[in-house]
Amino acid sequence: MKKIFLALSFCFTTLAFSQDYSVPALSPRHKVEQQFSISKVSVDYGRPAVKGREIFGKLVPYNEVWRTGANSATKISFGQEVNFGGKNIPAGTYALFIIPNAQQWKLILNKDFQQWGAFGYNDKLNVAEVELPVQKLSSPMEWFTIELNPTKDEQMEMTIEWENSKVVVPIKVAKPEITNRIIEKLKEAKKIEMESNKK
Repeated sequence: MKKIFLALSFCFTTLAFSQDYSVPALSPRHKVEQQFSISKVSVDYGRPAVKGREIFGKLVPYNEVWRTGANSATKISFGQEVNFGGKNIPAGTYALFIIPNAQQWKLILNKDFQQWGAFGYNDKLNVAEVELPVQKLSSPMEWFTIELNPTKDEQMEMTIEWENSKVVVPIKVAKPEITNRIIEKLKEAKKIEMESNKK
């Protein structure tokens, strides 16, 4: 009986370590990505839960820089130049920080996207700061959530929701005239490719 038990234990251990298992994360990492114009927008962030706590104004203090989620800094990537909440932003990857208060949040795009949390935050590396009003959710959001939702061909909204608060960031193509020329060139190239394949 003891030999059978040891054999089963060995099999289970071997199976467990052969799988892609990991210790459950308190704030699991999440990535959202949305096709946008001729490129993509993506956000990589940690998702903490409310767990009965008072969040904004307590766990996340007002008027202090917050990492926008949990663990390492939230990363936002733009595949082309965009207008983010009214500010033109070059293509690239940035850390997304927030300075919250009850009425509005200041969203900050910072060049240092590889830092842990906001402990190394340096405002001299800020690329843009955007202030947006806070909306009250009709029902509480347990898990910190960021979503990317297209509204038009060259416009989208990034929504940030947690506890009872929501902020919406409008994002649109920064230079539509340049983008339109690129789209026309891409269409021409696609047409030539299709005609070539027919031969």
